Amino acid sequence: MRELNSTSRQATALPPYATHPRAADAVIRIEHVTKVFRGRNHDTVTALEGVSLSVPYGEFVTVVGPSGCGKSTLLKMIAGLVPVSSGRIWYQDREVCELNTHVGYVPQESKLFPWLTLEENVAFGLEFRSFSRAEKARRVHYLIGLAGLTGFEQHYPAQLSGGMSKRASIIRALAYDPAVILMDEPFGPLDAQTRMILQDELLNIWERQRQTIVFVTHDLIEAVALADRVVVMGHRPGRIKEVITVPMSRPRNIFAIHRQAGFAEAHERLWNIFRHELNFITHRAGGESA
Repeated sequence: MRELNSTSRQATALPPYATHPRAADAVIRIEHVTKVFRGRNHDTVTALEGVSLSVPYGEFVTVVGPSGCGKSTLLKMIAGLVPVSSGRIWYQDREVCELNTHVGYVPQESKLFPWLTLEENVAFGLEFRSFSRAEKARRVHYLIGLAGLTGFEQHYPAQLSGGMSKRASIIRALAYDPAVILMDEPFGPLDAQTRMILQDELLNIWERQRQTIVFVTHDLIEAVALADRVVVMGHRPGRIKEVITVPMSRPRNIFAIHRQAGFAEAHERLWNIFRHELNFITHRAGGESA
């Protein structure tokens, strides 16, 4: 499918990074955003419709919803990888109208450069920043240690495990110190044990660094365990059904998260919303087949 931008959007779009009058309130502001894709036969699919959300500095937000509801598309629009069809997205005090190089982006696949060592992969983003050579080396050394990868600096991606590659992807996004990290199901394909270990390490890194994180996941337990707030999206076209504030204190013990006060309450509320969505999808599918 190709992206479909509304004519009015193209006509009224401000120059990239135009000043937002209320930017001091949030690092990300999504205002009435709709995204439409057009197919080869000129048919259209509305992936997102009327999405609005504000994310303050330092918050950990998870986004959950059924497959195809536009979660990944939303992240890509914040990153400027995909244009909106209507509405606006603001990052800090600027409208996102092109590639947003001020955010870190961690896709579903690790996507490390196979011809670079771990150390070189982590340092890659720093080449475009005005850090001194000593500062670059200090940052790379610190982050590799933070991710528990000391001793693997000269290893190539093919020599790393799946979990190590994921950690490397995360610290590469952290290296140039962005205010926001966008993460698109980074732990999805991993086994349960590795997933929990990386969830714990991610929270430890976040507690120290305190960047804003927007984290897409299908896993309801993961969504509650990591987040300050959980954004719940409905079936396509994706709309925000509810935003749940997670009543759990920090720091959190991922390995005993079910026993932490507030977890059961938030998870039950989230599951009740999803149960309603699943019933809706099942009934709609039954009606279409009939």
